[in-house]
Amino acid sequence: MIYNNIWLLSLHLLVLVAVVVRVLERPHRAPASRIAWLVVVLALPVVGIIAYLMLGETHIGRRNQKAMLAKLGGEHFSEYFIDENADESIGLPSHYVHLFRVGRSISNFAPVTGNSVQLMRDSAATIESIVSDIDAACSEVNLLFYIWINDNSGARVADSVKRAAGRGVTCRVIVDGLGSRVLTRSRLWREMGDAGVHTAIALPLGNVLLRPLQGRVDLRNHRKIVVIDGQITYCGSQNLADKEFSPKAKYGPWVDAVVRMEGPIARQNQILFTADWHLCTNEVIDSPSEKPLSDATANVVAQVIASGPTLRHSAMEEVFISLMFSARHELTISTPYYVPNQPMQAALCAAAYRGVQTTLILPARNDSREVAGASRSYYAELLEAGVDIREFVGGLLHSKTLTLDGEISLIGSANMDRRSFDLNFENNILIYDPELAQNLRVRQQDYIDSSDRITLEQVEGWSLTRCLWNNSVAMLGPIL
Repeated sequence: MIYNNIWLLSLHLLVLVAVVVRVLERPHRAPASRIAWLVVVLALPVVGIIAYLMLGETHIGRRNQKAMLAKLGGEHFSEYFIDENADESIGLPSHYVHLFRVGRSISNFAPVTGNSVQLMRDSAATIESIVSDIDAACSEVNLLFYIWINDNSGARVADSVKRAAGRGVTCRVIVDGLGSRVLTRSRLWREMGDAGVHTAIALPLGNVLLRPLQGRVDLRNHRKIVVIDGQITYCGSQNLADKEFSPKAKYGPWVDAVVRMEGPIARQNQILFTADWHLCTNEVIDSPSEKPLSDATANVVAQVIASGPTLRHSAMEEVFISLMFSARHELTISTPYYVPNQPMQAALCAAAYRGVQTTLILPARNDSREVAGASRSYYAELLEAGVDIREFVGGLLHSKTLTLDGEISLIGSANMDRRSFDLNFENNILIYDPELAQNLRVRQQDYIDSSDRITLEQVEGWSLTRCLWNNSVAMLGPIL
């Protein structure tokens, strides 16, 4: 009995030492994250070790990593490379070239012109437009969504995809295994397959016990991609669900922002979709041939920026920080989740310190109490720097937008927290178009007009209990 106990203790210590060494030698980890994980592992030896094995590293499994990297290789995107001196020839001012070079260094897409862009009026208009475009599709429909619910909006899009498949259009649908688990277990999902729609589940949950062996269990495909006939694409924050979002209706309505674009930018989203399709199905699909727009006024410069655990570490974070440091007059951001690391917090404060009119718009009531608390732990420093913080009270502000100096816009699926930067597959589009930037700024002003302004006096008046909660949940950020 004594020998058995000694053997078990020795084994436990060996595993504990191995995990501690792994925490210390793991690349791309901030010192604060290492310290946090060491505290958890040493303070809770059994629970901490299990937690680290399941949640401590951002890997998706060797086979998936190899497949994704093969599909996202430089040669695959070679047709979208441009000479580094050619940026101005496509109508991109020289003082914004460096921003698009950051994006190109991440997913290898060059900025392309010849696009048109339209900011959707609201969630209902987005669903209406997507359904209309699918009903007019001639050759191919590709959809990828983190959340697809079989409510009114979700069913309408599903029905349009079934109709398209019925008339011979090639239709492919990818949904996330966690975010769309209700749909994938429903009759509507089976009906789409029976109608001839090719379906795939990204990062399926599978067996809870075996899933950690295939990769970190909470990595998700958070992208929202619509590509129709290789010519039309949508990008933004909206999932395929009613704005009331029935699973979390008490937070609704969810407020989103989406753009509809036509032109070469659709081909970039198409290639991103094919990479995800290949990862889910191991099937290689070709993109439809690119057709130039007949509209001579279609001169919007745009670039798809994709990020995820298989790409460069903290890639999307670099995009946000680069935009913040480039602001000279005005920087306006809306996001549902703001849990930054120190470089991002410093970049946002630096913008305000150098006289940039800097506004951060967040939801007053978040669907995650922990995220809301963590976000508010950063308020005091931001307010002291001069950042204007607004909390939106007209629902759950889910819109992920950034406008820069009235000319640059960033819109897509990425939030401003570590989950989006390191754990989720995300897709954004960086756009140079003063007209869109101004229209998007008007939309952001609507958010501001429906928000409460947060002052430093309010924050300093928060109770001790509230401050302890905010700062405590913020401490959990590094170990996610």
